[in-house]
Amino acid sequence: MDNTKVLRAEETWQKAGAFFVRIQGMNRQYHISLKEEFDEHDEESKYIVLLKDEYPVATCRFYEINSDSVMLGRVVVLPEYREQHLGKEVINEAAAWIKELGYKSIIIEARVEVVGFYEKLGFTMVDDEVIKSWNFDCRKMIKVID
Repeated sequence: MDNTKVLRAEETWQKAGAFFVRIQGMNRQYHISLKEEFDEHDEESKYIVLLKDEYPVATCRFYEINSDSVMLGRVVVLPEYREQHLGKEVINEAAAWIKELGYKSIIIEARVEVVGFYEKLGFTMVDDEVIKSWNFDCRKMIKVID
C-alpha cells in the first residue's frame, strides 16, 4: 500500500521536511552550499512537502512576486524517488494552493533539461533567454491559472 501524503507545510516540523529534501537533493547531490541554497525568500515562502511513509521525499516552494503572480521554485525530489511523478504531485498541489490564494500566474526558472517536464504541466516559455542560476542554465516559464 502506498502511504503518501502531500502537505501544505505551515508548521515547523513540516517546513523542516522541505529543508531536509533540499539539503539532500541540492546541497549533497550538486554541492550547492547551504548559504546558496537558502536565500532571502525562504522566510516568506510557502512550502509543499510530500511524505512517503512519513519520510520527506519531495518539495517545492513559492512566494509572491506581485499581487497577481508567484515564483515557484526549489522543486526537489530525492534521487531515489525520481521517476514516480512526485514532482508533478507537489507542483499540482502548489498550483491548487496558489489558485486558492487568488493569484493569476505562476513563474518558474526551469533548468533547460527539464523544460519539457514543465511544458507537460502547462507552463510555456516567456522568451528565448537563458538565465544562469548557480551552475544551471534555466529558462523563464509561466503558467496562467484558469
